[in-house]
Parts: sequence; C-alpha cells; structure tokens
Amino acid sequence: MNISAKLLENARLYGTKPAYVFQDTETSYLEFNGAVSKFAHALSEMGIQKGDHIALLLGNSPHFVIGLYGALRAGATVIPINPIYTPDEIGYILNDSDVKVVVALDLLVPLFEKMNPLLPKIEHLIICETPKGNESTLDVTQLSIFQKMKSFTSFIAPGDPMFQGPEVHEDDTAVILYTSGTTGKPKGAMLTHKNVYSNAKDVANYLKINETDRVIATLPMFHVFCLTVALNAPLLNGGTVIIVPRFSPGDIFSIVKKYEATVFAGVPTMYNFLLQYPEGSVEDLKSLRLCISGGASMPVALLKSFEKKFQVAISEGYGLSEAAPVTCFNPLDRPRKPGSIGMSIVNVENKVVNELGDEVPVGEVGELIVRGPNVMKGYYNLPEETAHTIRDGWLFTGDLARMDEEGYFYIVDRKKDMIIVGGYNVYPREVEEVLYSHSSVVEVAVIGVPDMNFGEAVKCFVVVKEGENVTEEMLLSYCEEHLAKYKIPSSIEFLEELPKNTTGKILRRALKDQVKA
Repeated sequence: MNISAKLLENARLYGTKPAYVFQDTETSYLEFNGAVSKFAHALSEMGIQKGDHIALLLGNSPHFVIGLYGALRAGATVIPINPIYTPDEIGYILNDSDVKVVVALDLLVPLFEKMNPLLPKIEHLIICETPKGNESTLDVTQLSIFQKMKSFTSFIAPGDPMFQGPEVHEDDTAVILYTSGTTGKPKGAMLTHKNVYSNAKDVANYLKINETDRVIATLPMFHVFCLTVALNAPLLNGGTVIIVPRFSPGDIFSIVKKYEATVFAGVPTMYNFLLQYPEGSVEDLKSLRLCISGGASMPVALLKSFEKKFQVAISEGYGLSEAAPVTCFNPLDRPRKPGSIGMSIVNVENKVVNELGDEVPVGEVGELIVRGPNVMKGYYNLPEETAHTIRDGWLFTGDLARMDEEGYFYIVDRKKDMIIVGGYNVYPREVEEVLYSHSSVVEVAVIGVPDMNFGEAVKCFVVVKEGENVTEEMLLSYCEEHLAKYKIPSSIEFLEELPKNTTGKILRRALKDQVKA
C-alpha cells in the first residue's frame, strides 16, 4: 500500500466527505482523487515516466496536495522545496536532485527566467496561479522559458479522472527531502513509499486520528512534519485537512472556532505566539482534543502555561527527515511527561548508545538511534554519507538523549550544539529551560562562544515581554539560583526577535554567525 493507492480506496469509502478545506471551499475525497488522477495522467501524457523527479515549490494550497499525490500516482519522485529559498539554494537542490518538472507559484516565474541557463535538466514548468489579489502582471509570452511553461489549470483540465498510473513498489523512492544544511550543503533523504505510508499510518493510529477529525495544516507542507502528521495521517484515515496558507495567531483562533477543528500541529514558537496573543481565549480552542508539538524541543514552562490557559493537552513528539519523520510521541493512554518526547511509536525502535554504538544504562546521555519501516533508504547520490548515518539498519540521529526507567525519551540537545566549558558539558536546552521559566522571558536561545580561559562560554539571546524592564543582571542572578556555576551565561543579549526558519524553529546557527561577524 502507498498513500496514493490509499486515497483511491478512501474516495470509494468516504465519497462526498470533505478531504480538505481551503479558503472556505470544501473538496470531497471523490473530487480530490479525480484531480489527482487527472494530474497524474497529464504528467504521463507529457512523457514523465516512473522514477522521474518532480519538484514542488509551493505554499500550503490544493496545488501542493494534488501535485504531491498526483506525481506519486504517476510513479514519479517528489522533491518538496521551500519556495522562499534563495535562488542559489533552489538552484542547488533542483540540479542535485535531477529534477525534470517543476510545479511552482507564478510569483517565481521571474526567478526561473533568470535561472534558466543554470537549470538545463528542467524540461517543464507548471505554474500555479496565486489567489486573487496577488496576480502577476508579467507578460510571460516574452520570456525565454515560455515554451516550457504550462498553467496548472490548463495542464490538468484534459486529464483522465480514472487514471491509476503504473505499478509502484514499496521500496521505490516516493519523496526526496533535502535537509536544512546545518553542516554544509543540503542532503537529499530518499524516502520510499513504504517509509511515507507506514509512518503516516502509525502516527495516525498512535494519535487516534480518524474520520471524525479536522486537522489544521498551517505548518509548511514542504516540511516533513506537516507532510506526515497534518496531511498524510488524516487523509489516510478519512479525516479532513483544513489548509491554512500561513500561520497567524489571530487566524488560528478564528479558524479553529469556525471549523471546530479537533487537532492542531505546530512548533513551540507557534504555541508561544498563541499564548501571547491577547485576544485568544479558551472558548476559541474548546473543540481541540489534541495539540501536537514537534520540530524543536518545547520548553516545559511554555507547555504548562499553554495547557493551563487553554485547557488542551499538548503531545510532544520527535522526528527527523531521515525517519519520515516521527519516531516518538507522548502517548495518549498514559501519563505524559513534560519535557519528554515520549515513547517509541508502534513499529519503531529508539535507543541511546555511546560512541561505540553500545546501549547505555537508563538515565545516561548518549546518541539517539532509530530503526523501523520509516527509516530512509539513504541520501541521494551520497553513498558515504549514507553509510555513516545508517549502520546495521540503525539511523544515527546526531541528537543527544536519555531514556528513563519507563521508556520515555528526553532530547538533551543536538550533539553539535553541546558546549564544553572547562571540560564540563553544558547542554543549551538546560539553560534555555531555566530562562523560559522566568516570567518576563518570551523566547531564548543559547549558544557556545570561544573563551580564552575555559575553551567555550555560554551566551544567551533573549526576547522579553513588551513593556517589561528586565536587565542582564536580573537574568544572570536568576540563572545563579537555578544553575551550576559553569552553566551560568557569560553574557545575555536582548533582541526584538530571534531568527527562525519557515517552520518557526529558532536558528542557533544564524546566531553563531552573528557572533562571528
């Protein structure tokens, strides 16, 4: 089974039930499946064959959902790309992944016109119209890429709504997800149909997502968190996806209330914005049965404050692109543990090992490694990187973790982010947790900086609540009450906001670059 075949089955099972809602328009499972088949057939008529690579440079929209499922039904491999990446970043991924067809926003047409000589492998551009009010005024007939271009609407129109595509196997590559490139050039994690389907199915079952659920999809769909948890998981089990183009606290409160949404998935930053939004009320979110957090560690103080104010549970989980992505979640049928990423989901094994790959005793810190049907087949065209990351069937995550006596895992920090002060290990998250517990602090990020005496020192970047009069001395004094001496920051810098990526994850790397500059 794969997600496209499951959609065909669900179209028969759920018929006119809404598969997704976008800008107040509902699309049924039958309509969605028909559009997917038409898109797949149009690709086939264009000459796209099984195994060809298709990139999606789109925001959250029906275009993305139809493009994803349609390309998979055609037997193609999908490469989702952040549409606001720089031209260099986009060009690198398109060339590295050998993409033949690009499905993109019309606002990106000037970029592709400029980059055309640098993208010799691109044969076709399928252009998606932006919502009314944002139309491009560009005369595309004058462009050198005009012959490659087709509009999404005209492209899909003559397609066969009954087309089922070639046979695909579970080990065929379905999606290539490019990592964020925190340590050099991005790497393409190849996820098979089995990886994608199994993780979505296991997550849906673990979180009890079913046909009665209405799931908010405001995380970027090109990111694996949204792709699996807020898109594929509900669609596999007959739920309805409420597509939200971009995150806005005010919009989320009104959309949840309007559609009586039952599940919200977000990163910690989103929960922080929702918590700080003055007009937000418990009444707005009363339909939610579950909130899901991932993408970064959630500060315990934030989790407790959000749950107390809005009376809804947050289940924190863990994942990475190379694992499609989910490996752990806090269970719904037993106590959650704030600060924990939960337990291994069904069919997935997690364990903590030392430098030799041997499992460490309960409570000790080591590297988290993962095994299961969700683990990627490897990095695209990078056999050495693959061999380093996947050993004896285990995926080495690069994250430091510990496990308690009940099997709950805790992420201590990224292996690369650990700070060594005079020979002592300092985990940035531990310092961040302390500062998050201060009543005036909204956001915080901790990095290591060079120090002549101790090798490294702890530096903090803090955002405080508007109107609060907080000094560095006050926060340092607070840290002294809660941290060992070697963990206390050497300096605290106040910022109006912290740098984040498109999913809202705080970018420590950008702060490190800022310090170097």
